[in-house]
Amino acid sequence: MITSTTTDRNDDALICVSVGIIAWNEEEAIQAALQSLCQQTLFEQLHQRGLRAEIICMANGCTDRTTELATRFFEERATDPLLAETICWRVVEVPERGKNNSWNLFAHCYSATNAACLCFMDADIVIHGAETLWRMYCALEQTPNASVAVDQPLKDIAMNGHRSFSERISLATSGMTRTALAQLSGQLYFIRTPIARRIHLPKDLAACEDGFIKALVCTDFLTNRLCPDRVTLVDGAAHVFQSYRTFRDVLRNQKRQMIGQTIVHILIDQYLKALPMSERLNMAAAIQARENSDRDWLKRLIARHLSSVKYFWRLFPNLLRFRYERWRALPLAKRITHLPSALAGYAVTLLASRMAFSFLKQGSINYWPDTRSPGLKQFVPSRAATSSSERLLSTTVQP
Repeated sequence: MITSTTTDRNDDALICVSVGIIAWNEEEAIQAALQSLCQQTLFEQLHQRGLRAEIICMANGCTDRTTELATRFFEERATDPLLAETICWRVVEVPERGKNNSWNLFAHCYSATNAACLCFMDADIVIHGAETLWRMYCALEQTPNASVAVDQPLKDIAMNGHRSFSERISLATSGMTRTALAQLSGQLYFIRTPIARRIHLPKDLAACEDGFIKALVCTDFLTNRLCPDRVTLVDGAAHVFQSYRTFRDVLRNQKRQMIGQTIVHILIDQYLKALPMSERLNMAAAIQARENSDRDWLKRLIARHLSSVKYFWRLFPNLLRFRYERWRALPLAKRITHLPSALAGYAVTLLASRMAFSFLKQGSINYWPDTRSPGLKQFVPSRAATSSSERLLSTTVQP
């Protein structure tokens, strides 16, 4: 059963952008996320064009006050003339927990039929700067070759004037991650609607749904060679998320990443690539049909893969090299300063991979550690402060 609370919707044909917020137990962060969203100039720009947007909060399996707080937020802004004329909204309660299920429901069932693009947003981030979403929208509009527009994820500690040694290590690690081509952060991105509707996220894809989407988009659904230009990084666009504070949390997140990358490897490099061309061109239908006929199909693929993997460092190709390659991609001076971060990250990857290997060997795949983001409220600027926030973007991205 799925229930929703909604305002009156105007003609669906006028909705140009559909924003889907994926939320699971985010009562501490949802209001900050929504406030930063409603401050975006995207809605003013669409209004000037005679277009509209919709915001749909997909509250999946929530056991806290996420739904209540999101509903109250929009009800309190119902008298804002611009928002009332430009945005229609609803909060959808999805009883089944799971980001992938909510992603599929939003992309295929709830988003406006005629929307030109979909914006996916996590409920535990704050959009940095009032122009971010407008710039991302324009990037897709002005770059025909691109299917996805992404911004730059900023750890909250990047805003600190005085950073501890561990915070510098964390930021340097993020800097190395950005050296990889076509980085797609699942926390916030725009995707052309026709592309999104050719994707169906497998139910048992435990993590790294962004890696799965990137692989399909950058290979034209596994029909061509890798084309990183399908994902465009937008200048001056960013969002803030709360970084992991303890070694335990960092390790748990890396374990989840290793599980996710393993499953993406099994799907992209082994199973889906072997499908007939007709099914690859209709990927969403092919995956959904498989799930409908055999609910455990992916679990069996994972078990088969693990039976052929003797060592944990062979969970997926390049497991031992990807951090080294990111470090090597840095300029020489940064290679020296980032060496401690590279070594620390390599050690964490090995430990997390061993934990992921043991976890998967036990037949488990559902691993999603509960996280909280109570500190994001301080990163929501007032509309009067947005110009200074834009200037901060150029200074806070440096580790």
